[in-house]
Amino acid sequence: MVSLKQKFPILIVEDNPVSMKILEKILVQEGHQVITAENGRIAMEKFNNEFYPIIISDWMMPEMDGPELCRVIRAENHQCYVYIILVTGNNEKKDIVTGLEAGADDYITKPYNHSELIARLNTGLRILDLEVSLKKANDEIKLLSVTDSLTGSYNRACISERLPAELKRALRYKRAISVIFCDIDHFKNVNDTFGHSAGDQVLKEFVRKISNLIRTNLDWIGRYGGEEFLIVLPETDITGACFLAERLRKIISEMVTRMNGKYISITASFGVAELNHEMTNPEYAYEELLNEVDQYLYQAKNGGRNRVVGSMGEYI
Repeated sequence: MVSLKQKFPILIVEDNPVSMKILEKILVQEGHQVITAENGRIAMEKFNNEFYPIIISDWMMPEMDGPELCRVIRAENHQCYVYIILVTGNNEKKDIVTGLEAGADDYITKPYNHSELIARLNTGLRILDLEVSLKKANDEIKLLSVTDSLTGSYNRACISERLPAELKRALRYKRAISVIFCDIDHFKNVNDTFGHSAGDQVLKEFVRKISNLIRTNLDWIGRYGGEEFLIVLPETDITGACFLAERLRKIISEMVTRMNGKYISITASFGVAELNHEMTNPEYAYEELLNEVDQYLYQAKNGGRNRVVGSMGEYI
């Protein structure tokens, strides 16, 4: 997070070597790392290679002056805000307004006053600090909107939005993708026997076990409803998906949850299906795949539970 206590690179754009050295010395004394550029064109080349949240630029420069540099930076879409301070030898109000209209956030006049420069720089730091805090809060809100509050897995709303996108991508690029639909066997008995708090603990442990076995940043798990979960496996065919489902089945059958001195064991049933590129209509891929994998899950439960069933039959 950007803060007043954190020092980070600042881009100085100044064609006068003496003015550049003075400004650089002030900022270095404050603990900042300084990168310099002789004009706006060179500054843009450096900015395109490395992001600088604060730029201090002279007004009058060859090739590209300060106001033009402001306009070019503002014309681009950056993930984070760029705070720009223009430096001018002219204190005319109309020139200051011109600089601000070009996209500058603040200005300072030459010769540099150390205290004024640092005060204006700290204003920029506070604004960037607020922006980072707001972005972090927005990211947290977004994460809460797509995750299940109990287990931390994705929620059903997220599944219905993310999985169709995954399927369309797989169809477009002719890539394998499989899904596993799993359901904890006789979960109602857990709640009735040990209480809902114990049931919640079992659900959290169930998701944790699965999350530890699937690939980070590729596979993902979502809570479809109650004790039903959907595991999405991009770049995985039916053989690999059934193999993983069987591993999960064994791990879950060995899982023991301790709650109030009692030990709770469970099993789960798994249905597995792969997206069929030849038979699937892109518009109905989501519904077709869910219907198929739901049928296999039903067969696993109807066949005695604690088993894996896919398009190749029961996995052994």
